Amino acid sequence: MNKLMNGVCLGHGVLFRVTAGFIVPHRNITHLNLTSGNKVYSHVRNVSGGPAGAMNVFDRNMKRKQKKWAAILPDSDKYDYLRDEVGSRVADRIYDIARSFPLALDLGCGKSHIAEHLSKDIVERLFLTDISDDSLRQKRQSEMPTHCVLADEEFLPFQENTFDLVVSSLSLHWINDLPGALHQIHQVLKPDGVFVGAMVGGETLYELRCSLQLAELEREGGFSPHISPYTAVTDLGNLLGQAGFNLLTVDVDEIQVHYPGMFEILCDLQGMGESNCAWNRKALLHRDTILAAAAVYKEMYGNEDGSVPATFDILFMIGWKPHESQAKPVKRGSATRSFGDLSKISRTPTANKTDKSSTSVS
Repeated sequence: MNKLMNGVCLGHGVLFRVTAGFIVPHRNITHLNLTSGNKVYSHVRNVSGGPAGAMNVFDRNMKRKQKKWAAILPDSDKYDYLRDEVGSRVADRIYDIARSFPLALDLGCGKSHIAEHLSKDIVERLFLTDISDDSLRQKRQSEMPTHCVLADEEFLPFQENTFDLVVSSLSLHWINDLPGALHQIHQVLKPDGVFVGAMVGGETLYELRCSLQLAELEREGGFSPHISPYTAVTDLGNLLGQAGFNLLTVDVDEIQVHYPGMFEILCDLQGMGESNCAWNRKALLHRDTILAAAAVYKEMYGNEDGSVPATFDILFMIGWKPHESQAKPVKRGSATRSFGDLSKISRTPTANKTDKSSTSVS
């Protein structure tokens, strides 16, 4: 499934695999007999332009503009290497489920980086949603019929119990209310439906974060957050459980991309539409600070060949909407044996049986 091999150069980077709430309902889509093609159905809710409430961490309007700017770049495809790689890994996990899905939904699909890896035998019909209409218009070719819906991942415009499968790749880390978004995903799934997602988390871009902080502290006497806050893998399972999912699977892949220098990292992040959009971000960096950060980056993390690594922790999650047909854990205390008894198991009967079978009569 994966199209990238270790050390393939794309854009400015060379990719290396290190390891294998509050819901505001609005206009619902009640009929799903839309025609496929390049038409984009718009169902985006207007989001406030300023911070309001404890959960409002990101400026979603700014993120929409960043994704629009990235999508209309003449050479935008060369910045898709990370999304293509993660999309293929999400598709691999869908194939592992070994069942077909009549109707599926892709949240924050971008240029449909998951759909191009799926076959119509697995997904018969797919809805693509994104906050950027320019990204939707550049969707990749796929085997199954697709329908584009311009919608915000924080306000899903679909009825409950609609989809057999919901997928998402590298989109949920920009959600303000992640618990609320997971709850909405749970709602739109049919019973026994499955959610397969991937998001940036953990210590992603820790090299860039540390270099910027050290340089800004030395040059300006303090530092501001320049890298978006990310969800920890230890919290993700709890969030999925609170949203109502069961049979949970959460794992982490660490992906390293090697670049000529720090400036190429910043350029590629902008080309991906992954620039920071937190409300408390600092608008500008002083020239001296950013030059010092580039020097710190190369000194602390540089490779012998002069390149520098950027680490992305990708959190993969699978959760099922409960159904009576699913396997259920037995009640606590119903076991007839304890783990302490395992050490008391004797191999003597087996050994005796072997001895008897090998005895000969003279």
